[in-house]
Amino acid sequence: MKRAGWSCALAVLAGCAVARAEEGKAVRIEVRANKTYKFEIPRTIFGSFLEPIGNSTYNGLWAEILQNPSVEENLWSAGNMGRLLREVPTLRRASELGLPLPWEPLNAKQGNRYEPRWGDAANSWRSLEVLGVPGQATGIKQRVFLPIHRELRYVGSLYAKHLSGPATLNISLRLRDQPDQVLAEASVSAPEAEWTKYRFALEVPKGRLEPLAPADFAVQVTENERVLVDQMSLMPADAIDGLDPDMVRMAKEMATPLVRFGGNFTSGYHWRDGVGPADKRISTVNIAWGIPEYNTFGTDEFLRFCNLIGASPQIALNLGSGTPDEAADWVRYVNEHLKKTGLLWELGNELWGEWNLGYPTLGELPRRTAAFSRAIRAVDPAAQLIATGQDPDVYQKWNAAELENAPGTYNYLSTHFVVTTTQVEQAGPAAFSTSASFALPVQLGRQLRKMQEQINSTPGYKSEVHLAFTEWLFHPGERKRKDAVSYSNMGGAVAAGGMFNMLLQNADVVPISDMTGIVEFAGMWKKRGRVYATPSYYAFRMYSTAAADRLVEVKSNSRSYDVEQGITRLPEIEHVPYLDVVAAVSKGGDKLTLFCVNRNLAEDTPATVELRDFAASGTGHVQTLSAPDVYDENDETKPDAIKPVESEIAVEGEQFRYTFRHESVTRIELQRR
Repeated sequence: MKRAGWSCALAVLAGCAVARAEEGKAVRIEVRANKTYKFEIPRTIFGSFLEPIGNSTYNGLWAEILQNPSVEENLWSAGNMGRLLREVPTLRRASELGLPLPWEPLNAKQGNRYEPRWGDAANSWRSLEVLGVPGQATGIKQRVFLPIHRELRYVGSLYAKHLSGPATLNISLRLRDQPDQVLAEASVSAPEAEWTKYRFALEVPKGRLEPLAPADFAVQVTENERVLVDQMSLMPADAIDGLDPDMVRMAKEMATPLVRFGGNFTSGYHWRDGVGPADKRISTVNIAWGIPEYNTFGTDEFLRFCNLIGASPQIALNLGSGTPDEAADWVRYVNEHLKKTGLLWELGNELWGEWNLGYPTLGELPRRTAAFSRAIRAVDPAAQLIATGQDPDVYQKWNAAELENAPGTYNYLSTHFVVTTTQVEQAGPAAFSTSASFALPVQLGRQLRKMQEQINSTPGYKSEVHLAFTEWLFHPGERKRKDAVSYSNMGGAVAAGGMFNMLLQNADVVPISDMTGIVEFAGMWKKRGRVYATPSYYAFRMYSTAAADRLVEVKSNSRSYDVEQGITRLPEIEHVPYLDVVAAVSKGGDKLTLFCVNRNLAEDTPATVELRDFAASGTGHVQTLSAPDVYDENDETKPDAIKPVESEIAVEGEQFRYTFRHESVTRIELQRR
């Protein structure tokens, strides 16, 4: 039965008489383990996505604690600089004194004791001269957050060039804005008149700094000393080759087989800037996001991260400001580094968007794709290439242009779906946009089938090219409303569960998928030195770690709802099941897993599950992900508020009963007797 506008969501939330009477009955689910789908489930549908945006790499995955370590200028856009100034208002005075953000003077009352130097630098283009004041503390500091809950020892370095006076630098960690409260310090003799690297170590006594509390990293000169400083570093001693150990551990626990290194930054990224000695890599601007690109996290570091977590790289090439030769050289470099060929390479990112540097017109697209393909195939004929396709709601013309290329030009056609869940055709209560958001994966599955039909109808392409869903994300909008489905809250986890159910059912046409992203968005976050995960991260892990190799037939009498005038990208969606159940068996057939997403916003759903051709042992293992409120989140103060809860169920003969909590994701694993 169709319902107009947002009345369907109100019925779900409040429960009209009919909905209550029918939904109160137990849902019957029949799982037929001997009726398997024709295709195996590729592990590559559980890929993830890493892009230098926000604090995903720098101040995130990359363990470096300092910002702007090379004391450069103009690394932030005006908007991002405004954010820095709002967070640390004293940076205004620092800027007036010629200090590069976010560095500050130890004593702002001293006035001008700092001079930027261009053309005389250990790294990039600029260094900073500090002019000491006899009898006073003179130097620079930066607000930092240390992972003090995990690590007390920190190692660092800086480059210095002695100009005059004493030649001793004092390096310290202090309580924020309390210069007399020194947590740890080291004295560095720096007498050389040429650029020289000096190392130091700092250890904070246990209990001296509270977790999540800010500290100051300080560099202080002695008396009337004058010195140039550049390229500083401060790392926790437990960093793994420069990577945050908490993030490495949690990423490994995700069991993701692919990590995509791409995004809007791709169209302006030149890979050679991020290789070679780390101290000599230049700091520049990430044009796409208006943030610094220090290039200390480059190709080698990305490949090391993939190796540590057991994932393969999926790299997006620069088809904006880049050239075919540059792309081919990157392919050669990675192949030689890994001593393997046939990796996944994306031919650009969202080239249809004017926000991507150097985007091609529709007429230019086929030729540019072909040129890069030829250059890469000449280096690695086995390379698996993903051409840039369009989103599932607007794909026809763009994908048709890509399909003008000769068969064999690429192996996959990409698609993205980064949807703003607050944009609806008909305004209504939050429950309406939430129900409409939960419905999106259902319609996306239908759209993906249509996209594959377009590919199959092109001569020479049938069964040769499939889709790669290389970005998907549920975004609450610029204002990050707290009453909307978001990558960071429980609603995002329910939406992610729906996406994975859809991807499992469509893996024959979409064998590659990357959730946005492994750091920030739907993955891990780091705030004030502490790493934590979103509910969507745990939903991802519930799917990626399951022994699910081939889908089996599932029949259910769960009621469904229709969406009209919903999310603007896909406003009309019919037959959305409240309780969405997908089942799969392991490769050997000894394990059966049920993935269950309950979209009901108000009521728990009791269900009876009947098993056909699978004699289960008497106990099943259950993981359930839910929260007191669908908009609840984890954060650095309560990192484990929302996590899967484990339990067991009794299997009686060929059936069991279970009540699925509203707004939840549940995994049930059964072992064959």
